[in-house]
Amino acid sequence: MELNQTAYVILGLLSIEPNHSGYDMRKAIQSTVGYFWGESYGQIYPTLKRLAAGGLIAPGKSASIGRKRRQTYVLTEPGRAQLRQWLALPFRNDPPRNEFLLKLFFGREAAPGVSIAHVQDLQERNQRMLATLLEIEASAHAGNPPNPHFPYWMLTLSMGKAMTQAALEWGETALTELAALEGAAATTAQAGGKRSKKKGAETTKHLHEKHGSARTKARGTK
Repeated sequence: MELNQTAYVILGLLSIEPNHSGYDMRKAIQSTVGYFWGESYGQIYPTLKRLAAGGLIAPGKSASIGRKRRQTYVLTEPGRAQLRQWLALPFRNDPPRNEFLLKLFFGREAAPGVSIAHVQDLQERNQRMLATLLEIEASAHAGNPPNPHFPYWMLTLSMGKAMTQAALEWGETALTELAALEGAAATTAQAGGKRSKKKGAETTKHLHEKHGSARTKARGTK
């Protein structure tokens, strides 16, 4: 049975917490792997049906919330075996689609201040992200019962912190370099304007002298 990445996210979540409904999984993704894995929520329910039909998950205890009953699922042994098989495969790092980097790459064509504004915006976002990660880390260590998955969660979190902190350091360097680049460009443009103005004045003076000489010769001829 060929599975997509959404299927492995579901199998992984059920390996940690059984009896999850599709709604529960969506919330779990938002608060955990959603920080580093973009999941299509529209794929959750169709994938649950495929996994159940393939015997990789099974219906669990139905949960009642108000008047609604949500079907929950548990991981089966074949499902756990499939998850472990996938975990053993080499990982793929597909090239990300990062609009910030794309705009920075073509930044020389932008108006003055645009690239600096983008980096400042990124800095603010990364500062908020770091604050969120630190908050998650503090709450994770506060009074949670022992969980065998916990060390792996913390390793994932620590990498997120390290990458965000590195991005903030890069941002400070980038702002300095961009300010220097724009300052040099402004100086060059100003110098070019002065040269153009001076050349224009010299051209005007030359034309006046030329016309004055011509008028003098005309008088002499008369």
